[in-house]
Amino acid sequence: MERNTHYNSILDRNKRIAWQEDCYVDLQSIPTSTSTKGEMEDVGWIQKHQGHLQRFITTPLLEGALSHMRKLELLSQGEEAKVQAGGQLQERVGTLTSILASMDPQGSNALQAFLENSDSQMYRLITMHDPMVQEHKEALLLQYPTPSDSLSPGPCSPEFSSSRILLLVDGLSDLQQKEHDLMQVEATRGARRHHVRQLALAKLLEPLTRVSLPPRVSLTVGVAGIGKSTLVGHFVRLWSRGEICTDVSFVLPFAFWELNTGEKLSAERLVKLAFPHMTDPSLVLSGTCRTLLIFDGLDEFRCPLDFSEAVPCTDPKKEVSVDDLVTNIIRGNLLPEAAVWVTSRPAVASLIPGGLVDRLTEIPGFSPKEIRLFLSHNFPKGDTASQIWTHLESNKIFMVMSYMPCICWIVAVTFGYLLESGWQEGLPRTCTELYSHFCAMRAEAGEPRGREPIKMDQLNGNNRKLLGSLGRLAFYGLLKHKYTFSEQDMRAYGVDLPSTQGGLGTGVLIREDSPNCVAYRFTHLTVQEFLAATYYHICSKRAIFDLFTESAMSWPKIGFQNHFRSALQRSQQAEDGHLDVFVRFLAGLLCPAAVRPLAGLLAQGKDDGGQRVWAAGLLQDLLGSGGAVVSLRSVNVAYCLQELQHTEVLRSVEEDLRCGGLGGKLTRTHCTALAYLLQVSPECSEETNLSACLDYSTVKSLLPQLLYCSHLRLENNHFKDDVMELLGSLLSAKDCHLQKISLAENAISNKGAKALSRALLVNRTLITLDLRSNNIGSKGAKFLAEALKMNQVLVSINFQNNLIEEEGARALAEVLLSNRKLVSLNVQKNCIGADGAKRIAEALKTNRTLTELILSSNQLGDKGTAALAQALTVNHSLHSLHLQSNSISNKGMTALTKALRLNRGLICLNLRENSIGVEGAKDMAKALQENSSLRLQENAIGDEGVVALAGALKTNASLCTLWLVFVAFISNECVCSHVCVWSRVCVCSRVCSLYSLQGVSAGRSGAISMAEALMVNKTLHTLDLRGNSIGMEGAKALANALKTNRTLKSLNLQENSLGMDGAIFIATALKGNHQLTYINLQGNGIGESGAKVISDAIRTNSPDCVVEI
Repeated sequence: MERNTHYNSILDRNKRIAWQEDCYVDLQSIPTSTSTKGEMEDVGWIQKHQGHLQRFITTPLLEGALSHMRKLELLSQGEEAKVQAGGQLQERVGTLTSILASMDPQGSNALQAFLENSDSQMYRLITMHDPMVQEHKEALLLQYPTPSDSLSPGPCSPEFSSSRILLLVDGLSDLQQKEHDLMQVEATRGARRHHVRQLALAKLLEPLTRVSLPPRVSLTVGVAGIGKSTLVGHFVRLWSRGEICTDVSFVLPFAFWELNTGEKLSAERLVKLAFPHMTDPSLVLSGTCRTLLIFDGLDEFRCPLDFSEAVPCTDPKKEVSVDDLVTNIIRGNLLPEAAVWVTSRPAVASLIPGGLVDRLTEIPGFSPKEIRLFLSHNFPKGDTASQIWTHLESNKIFMVMSYMPCICWIVAVTFGYLLESGWQEGLPRTCTELYSHFCAMRAEAGEPRGREPIKMDQLNGNNRKLLGSLGRLAFYGLLKHKYTFSEQDMRAYGVDLPSTQGGLGTGVLIREDSPNCVAYRFTHLTVQEFLAATYYHICSKRAIFDLFTESAMSWPKIGFQNHFRSALQRSQQAEDGHLDVFVRFLAGLLCPAAVRPLAGLLAQGKDDGGQRVWAAGLLQDLLGSGGAVVSLRSVNVAYCLQELQHTEVLRSVEEDLRCGGLGGKLTRTHCTALAYLLQVSPECSEETNLSACLDYSTVKSLLPQLLYCSHLRLENNHFKDDVMELLGSLLSAKDCHLQKISLAENAISNKGAKALSRALLVNRTLITLDLRSNNIGSKGAKFLAEALKMNQVLVSINFQNNLIEEEGARALAEVLLSNRKLVSLNVQKNCIGADGAKRIAEALKTNRTLTELILSSNQLGDKGTAALAQALTVNHSLHSLHLQSNSISNKGMTALTKALRLNRGLICLNLRENSIGVEGAKDMAKALQENSSLRLQENAIGDEGVVALAGALKTNASLCTLWLVFVAFISNECVCSHVCVWSRVCVCSRVCSLYSLQGVSAGRSGAISMAEALMVNKTLHTLDLRGNSIGMEGAKALANALKTNRTLKSLNLQENSLGMDGAIFIATALKGNHQLTYINLQGNGIGESGAKVISDAIRTNSPDCVVEI
């Protein structure tokens, strides 16, 4: 408070900068108290500058200082030797200054005089460093104030800026280098790259490892509106407050749009112009102190960067062209000791040769969680945030676009405005509607305060005129790839600068001020594209020449249709897609709902209904044309149809995709529509199922879009090896986002496997590969095994039913010896035999990463089982082992039992459909203390085996799942007693959650016993009693149990002769049960009418319960 009073007393309030109070810094000196001056005078010159002396003195300067001090006899020979014996340079300088400081004032005066005469620049830097740095930091805090207004463009609040992280990437993808920013986001669904390292902003200039060097040139890329400038501003503020990069003496941020005004500049003059408070830029640029140069927004630089033709320059005082100046700084010819940080949109960033960039980072956009957090931040009260979120979830295109924080802000403020103002026609469903409402809202919000609220149709003519001139500026700027505009540019296109200070101008334009110039830009690239479309939409109805030729004469083009067709052709021919979003808006403006919000701003003629129908036909024809591959230009035509709200084809393909009916329907038109749906359809967000509908030609046409799917199912497509070549190229691409792919039930041979193996050598995203039921054979397994030895990403692979035999098993065993990523391996039904099992068992003795191994139906026999058992005595990482249908007898079971007593890792052992008898069951009962899951379906364990297992389970503390399906008992008369035994086990168990007693002939008494157990059991979730003939009495007993049991969630009573009465007992019991979510009463002789009565009763009593009847 005292400090603020002091400022107000010495400064005229009119001269203060109109920013936040906490950003205001008094640059005038405050008189220092007498005591402070006295303390400063008491400190010697060396002590005062000790840190800077150690930091800045170089080795040659130190050697000169030692020689000079010896001549002055201020340093003895022994003291000189002591200095020379020091380790690092800083230690030696510290030793010298300590010796000289002990001789003050003579020592300080001598060193001061030597430095001033030997290296005056060094001397000035040592003496002036701290005041210069402090003055510079204060100036930067004024230039980059802390944003606090949530209604300013983009999420600029401190909590959002501070949470942003960078992603370290290997290079720019083809998509980033060639496509429009929005198309990049849409194609990838806003998904972040996989397997990339995160980098905190504070570590931007630090080496990544102990042995690496700090980067000299760092390049950060991000799409328009991602927050590049926001991040730079946040970095500058943190550094100015001393919170990050404290070893950097000076941070010099430049914006490329500022450099557009200069023709020739030297490095020193550049610094002087940008930072007038720096009276001696040579001190900053000398290389003695660490300096960071920030060049923000390379995409806004109008000069072409040509690193091959740039004139070399090494003199910071020499004036050269601005593009040569920037090129020489990045190349390191100029200011080689300074660190350089460049930010840019991805496509323009590729102008900088990769060899000059030491560190490439990418700014990720908002995740869905961050989008929701942003909405809650902007709308903390009421349910506005949740309503907007619900709308985003049902319109995926808005969700994907909100990946860009600036568009997320546009979506939030527009939807919030509509909801809070009581808009009755529903929230926008197309981008054109969204931006129409946004512009209308900003026009109204920008009106001077104090006036009565005005309706859109009553807005004055100034806004209408301004919209036209801004649209013209936007359109021709877009054609020239120009996104920042000088005051001269604004006047040239008829923009009245005073009118931009209110109304629509303040809503869609941002004014940028610098000490040397003023520039304007649109709130976001998409705003510029929308305004360009409004200009073209209006002008095309009366223009007689081609609007794309601004100054030159052209062949006459009369009528809206000719101009619309011309715009589409230009868009299709633009390789970089920079007109894609423009033509979307142009199509959308033909939809009445989209132009209605702008009724007061657009000079509308007659209704465009006829033009809309004509445009839809033209776009639909374009949808079916094009080359063999569906390009993103073709996909953009589908986006145009969506904006036009002519979506019959798109909806038809989406419905076929949902129900799996695409087979035989994929014409060129349908392929393009499918490519569009791969980006926006909820059906494809988690899993893209293209099973039984593709062939070679359709895969080839969809290949660029399949690249960005995360989970792809291509089952039962009869793919042959030629398709594997295509998919191999897909998996090898740098842009590949695929994490899971299923190629099950195709016709892939060893040649196709070879193509996949080549891809796996370079792929860094795929984690799951399913090749079940193909024909790759042992040779194909070998090819894939060689790739798996090198691949460090894949965690699960399925070879089921591929006839890989013993030779293939041997190759996979070698993989298990070296691969440290594979977690799940399925080689079921591959005839690997006992010898193949032995190979795998040997590998398991050293492998410590595999957790699931499926060896079912492989003719292992007791020998193979014994080998695996031996491996289990030392392997404790395997959690699940499936040995179903392997002809395992009691002998093999005994070997497994011995191993399980020593094993501490296995929790699931599947021994279904083997030849295990009584003795095997008894042995297993002894080992059950160490297992959590046991499957003994379809084995002849008999009565004694059942009793032995039940006895073991009474004390077992870990078994969670029990399967006794179709167990062969020795005497059927004992069945009921055995079920009673299991019921008592159920009472005692505290952990078991699943019992499957299917087909064990439990009967009425068994069901009654199980019902008694259910009344006290607190852990059982699933009970399967299929095929047990429990009858009406058994159903009645179970019904009584259900009235008290509160844990059972799934009950299967299929084929139990319940009849109508038994089913009614079960249905009425559910009235008091609130946990059951699934019940199956099929096959119980209830009849169709009875089934309806029972089903209705269950749904009434328990509406959340799924009934199968």
